Amino acid sequence: EREVIVNFLSHIKGSRVTVTVPVKGEKKQLVELAYKNASITFEQFGEKIKRDNARTKGAFEQISNALGLEKVPVRVEAYDISDIQGFFSVGAMVVFENGKPKRSDYRKFKIKTVAGANDFASMQEVLTRRINHGIKDGMDKKESGFARLPDLILMDGGKPQVKAAELVLNSFGLNIPVCGMFKDDRHRTKGLLFNGEEIYLPSNSEGFKLVTRIQDEVHRFAIEYHRKLRETAQVDSILNHIPTIGETRRKALLRHFGDIEKIKRAEVSELLEVEGMNIKSAETVYSFFRQENPEMK
Repeated sequence: EREVIVNFLSHIKGSRVTVTVPVKGEKKQLVELAYKNASITFEQFGEKIKRDNARTKGAFEQISNALGLEKVPVRVEAYDISDIQGFFSVGAMVVFENGKPKRSDYRKFKIKTVAGANDFASMQEVLTRRINHGIKDGMDKKESGFARLPDLILMDGGKPQVKAAELVLNSFGLNIPVCGMFKDDRHRTKGLLFNGEEIYLPSNSEGFKLVTRIQDEVHRFAIEYHRKLRETAQVDSILNHIPTIGETRRKALLRHFGDIEKIKRAEVSELLEVEGMNIKSAETVYSFFRQENPEMK
């Protein structure tokens, strides 16, 4: 097929290309070396694909076998609740497809209907809102992260969290397997809770490692969102007490400096660089933080 290759390469180059096959000497050795290097690279690439499949799809197969599921899940959603003594309660949802995180489908939930620390009710609210979104987006034929329901749900927690999810799924007439991801005394992933039984995967297995990654990921995602809400609320509460500084200027200050500590340390000249600030408002902000913290004067 030399002529086909010649025509193809000539078309790309825009001028005639010659293909030669050396049969002896230095050029033949060079071709053999290139062939050998390509073969080694191809073998290494193949091994990498095998390792990646073991960590992702293969891990899902191990989890599926351990749970006794009829089919290997493709889409898995994990949920966690984060709060501090019931304040700023939030829910988090992370998605893994074919064993890999699908970050575009991650979702955050600010708890709206539950007062105080109540993981059971908070989890029910999160799951209910998620499924309602999925039903609505499905009816509207939207290609959103909510439109497709999961093949398996993992809850960060034990029996209460699993029960909360099962009650919500039953209310919608959905039959989706639910597992709890429980931890040991050192707060490390220990196993899965499924149909009232504790399921243990070998700690060196890819399935166990994937469960650990999923649990760590959903916990991280929930904590980050909770921390962001808490910090925003703290910043807003402080800036709300500065005379003559309204919502527009508060937002402009946060956009410009990024956090409250930088606003506290800013000089009048730096405050004047903020959009919408004049000399009076800049001096007001400057004086406010030095009255609050005399050591900054």
